[in-house]
Amino acid sequence: MARIVIDARESGTTTGRYIDKLTEYLHRLQPKHEIIIITKHPRLDFFNKTAPDFQTVESNYKEFSFAEQLGLLRQLRRLKADLVHFNAPQQPVLYRGKTVTTIHDLTTTRFNNPSKNWLVFKFRQLVYRRVVKTVAKKSKLVIAPSKFVKNDLEQFAHIPGPKIVVTYEAADVIKNKPEPTPSLDGKNFIMYTGRPLPHKNLRRLIDAFAILQTERPELRLVLVGKTDRLYEAHQKYVNKRGIKNVLFSGFVSEGRLRWLYENTSAYVFPSLSEGFGLPGLEAMAHGAPVVSSNATCLPEIYGDAAAYFDPLVIADMATRIKQVLDDENLRKALVQKGFVRVKKYSWAKMAEQTLGVYNQALKS
Repeated sequence: MARIVIDARESGTTTGRYIDKLTEYLHRLQPKHEIIIITKHPRLDFFNKTAPDFQTVESNYKEFSFAEQLGLLRQLRRLKADLVHFNAPQQPVLYRGKTVTTIHDLTTTRFNNPSKNWLVFKFRQLVYRRVVKTVAKKSKLVIAPSKFVKNDLEQFAHIPGPKIVVTYEAADVIKNKPEPTPSLDGKNFIMYTGRPLPHKNLRRLIDAFAILQTERPELRLVLVGKTDRLYEAHQKYVNKRGIKNVLFSGFVSEGRLRWLYENTSAYVFPSLSEGFGLPGLEAMAHGAPVVSSNATCLPEIYGDAAAYFDPLVIADMATRIKQVLDDENLRKALVQKGFVRVKKYSWAKMAEQTLGVYNQALKS
């Protein structure tokens, strides 16, 4: 029996959903190994309830910090793990034990974040690129969420393909009771949910929506996500151009999100770069027709269950959205194909594959 430590410090975040689901379904497999989950204080109760047979240890070391490089290093040495699974590249570079690392995508290596200080972000980006390459080479195996990311990592980090294992993620149906949005009830709207980072390409989506409004003045665009400086910048842009019917919802409850998915005329995903593209798959799980960018991994994940556009061409985006809105048969076909596509992915299968990765790494 081996001692395996799972780094779940990002639990409860968008990226951390992967590790939350992994531990939940890994627990159901009842592995013969001793599993230790390290996580920050607010998530201790979550793991004690979700995976009671695993040991949970508090680890409050912030990602990309000196505390991570020194304190977490000391903690891992004390735990005397036979294998550590890191949920992301950020990890103590001096740790020399056996590791498996999940690298979700290389978006941070290529796109800026205008909400951060430019000079500081550029420096961190350079460091991050070096960290990714170093971690990819020293890990016994690397886990990627799509074939696209696997191929991307091969070229970026110069590591052999067999070292990278693809374990697809999955989408869940929201169990909370739907909560209607009164201002949208009975209205025709399209939507996006997620962060407003530059690679999410929301400015072009807003411009495409403005084109659609010339023929559909009653149409609404709903942008779902926690209000921050980037969303505020988009709101200023909308106001400056005088674009009507754009709703910035801010953070919404699970019940409200479910209602939006179930009532939208189309879920639009204009992203320039994704590692898996979970939001579009979630929309499919709730019966929303998906209109998606054809960039990076998205055609791989969505298959024939989405209508695609070039995310760099605003007119093409507007045209494809319009086709889905105007063609009821196409919309129904996308919904049915979406239900089928969602069933292709399984958290249980992902956990089983990951356990196989652990066993392979332990033998190497």
